[in-house]
Amino acid sequence: MNTSSRLPLEAFPSQSFDKIRYGDTDRQGHVNNAVFSTYLETGRVELMFASELPLMSEKNSFVIASLNLQLLAEINWPGKVDIGTGVMSVGNSSMRLLQGVFQDGQCVATAETVIVQVDNRTRKSDRLSDQARRSLSKYLLDSDLVE
Repeated sequence: MNTSSRLPLEAFPSQSFDKIRYGDTDRQGHVNNAVFSTYLETGRVELMFASELPLMSEKNSFVIASLNLQLLAEINWPGKVDIGTGVMSVGNSSMRLLQGVFQDGQCVATAETVIVQVDNRTRKSDRLSDQARRSLSKYLLDSDLVE
């Protein structure tokens, strides 16, 4: 899982950023651990919804089935974080993402997330379309870099 802590931001096919807000900090003066998930969401959303080829139809939604977050270092205000996101694998109705959160070039958190496409009516998993698979293939991580 800590594979992405050894990957530089540039190894991730999708990159985004978030501004660190003063309100993100806790009593110890560093960014609260709950906010790390918000930064990861920024990276996921940009990959999943900013694509020129939409990943899902109007009858579908995405849900997080698993999120494994590793906190590696503190994030301090003020500043920004960079978020790297890549696709590790694509299943029938799911995708496995690997993400890294960076401050000043240092990896401060990693996450592996499984996201499942569900049918909005039945709330059951629904197969990813060929178009979604094509779109996700642009974000596949180099298999030589990921264990």
